Order: sequence, then structure tokens, then C-alpha cells
Amino acid sequence: MKSVLITGASTGIGRASALRMDEEGWRVFAAVRREEDAASLRDGVSERLVPVMLDVTDAGQIVAVAELVSGEVGEAGLDALVNNAGIAVLSPLETIPVDDFRRQIEVNLTAQVAVTQAFLPLIRRATGRVVFVSSIGGRMALPFGGPYHASKYGIEAVADCLRQELRPWKIDVAVIEPGSIDTPIWERGERIADEVSGRAHDSQEELYGETIERFRAAVKRTADRGIPPEKVARSIAHALTAGRPRTRYVVGADARGQALARRLLSDRAFDALVRRVMRV
Repeated sequence: MKSVLITGASTGIGRASALRMDEEGWRVFAAVRREEDAASLRDGVSERLVPVMLDVTDAGQIVAVAELVSGEVGEAGLDALVNNAGIAVLSPLETIPVDDFRRQIEVNLTAQVAVTQAFLPLIRRATGRVVFVSSIGGRMALPFGGPYHASKYGIEAVADCLRQELRPWKIDVAVIEPGSIDTPIWERGERIADEVSGRAHDSQEELYGETIERFRAAVKRTADRGIPPEKVARSIAHALTAGRPRTRYVVGADARGQALARRLLSDRAFDALVRRVMRV
């Protein structure tokens, strides 16, 4: 039986992916942070799906889960790791408290490397695969999304390097690049933005207040049009099961359009397009 660890499986893409791989007959270690999320995941699934408690920024928990999974899979190893856990920190770069910027990088980038390091010995045993859930925001950047985009650009680089470094062991590495998805991440992102704004320098409201509100309205409009996370889970399943998986999966019409625009337009022309579409 094939096995996979999926981080950030409480909601959204991670949850949809855990359910999809359970349906496909895989043993799924679904990493969540709260017991109530673990209980929710157990409803209506097979005994193959096993919730595990994991905060990806906690080194001790990473080690503990790696030991647990190793005991379960034994010499067969782990067939796949899906690095999906993440948050969205939105703020002007001029005024964001540096500790909040650090947290964005810690959760979305550094933690993904830490988890990957811990599980690579098991992946190597199985000649398995590593998948990173990035974003179209790892190819193009929007105003006030600097912390988030920095983390996703970083994931793209990490995945490219890892793909080349693991080639001698025939371990495939793939990146998933969704556009707007109907998940709670942007609702949580708005709450985080409010918290960050409360810690920011007093000048933020004077300098950026009106523009930030227009940006938030644009983000909400985009999120309201988001595609279901199950469509992203379908691409993740392909990356895990295809005989020759792609190195990158751009998911969603908006993501494909943004990728094309970024490739064809100059920096200033792209900036002008963003201003017009987002009304900022």
C-alpha cells in the first residue's frame, strides 16, 4: 500500500488532498494542529487515513511524527510528502513588524525545508516523491503581499534545487501553483492582516490606509471566485501517481492567465495591469 504525509490537512487543499488520496487507496498521514480537526477528518474515511498532530514550526513535533511514520511504514518507506501547510501575511513592506515577516517565512518556507529534511530518509527508501504547494504568487507579486510572495518565491527555488539534488535517487519533486482557491486561508489572512496592522508603525494608516482597503476588497472579490480545493487535489494526485509527473502544475484559469501575463508583459506594463484590475 502506498503512503503519503500531507501537512496542513485541517482545511482547504490539504484536507481535500487527504480525502482524495484515501479514496485512491493510499495510507494517508494527515497532519493537523488541533484535535478537533483530527476528529473531523476521521468522519467518513477509511482506516487508512490517520490524523497526526503536527505544528510544522515545532522541531520536536517534526521529529516525533517522523518517528511515528517510520514505525508505521517500516522498510517500505514513505512514498510521498506533500508540503502544504501555510499562512498568508499581508502588509506593506515599509511598515510590517519584522517579527511578522519572519513568521511568514518560518511557516511557509523554513518549516517546509525542516519537514522535508526529516522525511527524506523515508522517501529515499521508497524512491518516493516530494510535492510543494506553492502558488501562482510564487511567479508574480502583488502589492501588500510581499511577505507571502517572498515565501512562495522561496518555495519555487527550494523545489528547483531539491529536484536537481535528488535526481541521483530518482526522487521526483513537483510544485503546485494554484490561483484563487475557495479555502479559509484568505479569511485567516485577513484576520492576520488586522493583527499585523495593529502592531505596525503608526504611519501605516496615514500612508497606506485607503489603498490597503481597496486591496482587501480586490482580494475578497478574487477569493469569492475561487475554484474548489478538490481541483488542486486532483493535480496533487497526478503528481503523486503519474508515471512521469510534471515538475509544475498551474491550477485554475486565473493562474494560467496571470502566468501568461507575467511572461509576456514588461515589469511596468504588468504593474499597470495590476493597478487597473485591483483598483489600487
